[in-house]
Amino acid sequence: MSKSLLIISRQPPWAGPGAREALDIALAGGAFDLPIAMLFLDDGVFQLARGQRSKTLQQKDLGANLQALPMFGVESLYASAHSLQERGLASQELALAADVLDDAGLRALIDRYDQVITL
Repeated sequence: MSKSLLIISRQPPWAGPGAREALDIALAGGAFDLPIAMLFLDDGVFQLARGQRSKTLQQKDLGANLQALPMFGVESLYASAHSLQERGLASQELALAADVLDDAGLRALIDRYDQVITL
């Protein structure tokens, strides 16, 4: 039986390779039918924001990778309510639907998974 995996992405899309690596791990694991979920925490919630202008920052757009997650079986997406609030993002402004969790929900989520990777 496959172990479940939670990937916690804490990096904004423009601050180096961390955000892209988290997405690559999720897509690869999903391709092998592993039970995977992603949690966007801290500045990682910026990955979910609409209207990113990656070309302005001379970065590759992560939007296509994010949109591909459900096609690879990664359908459980979560975001921290506290992180969204601190950064002035509303759940209605997100490019992808993510379940927004409070701190107690985050702890319960992390406890449900066999393995957790934080990037």
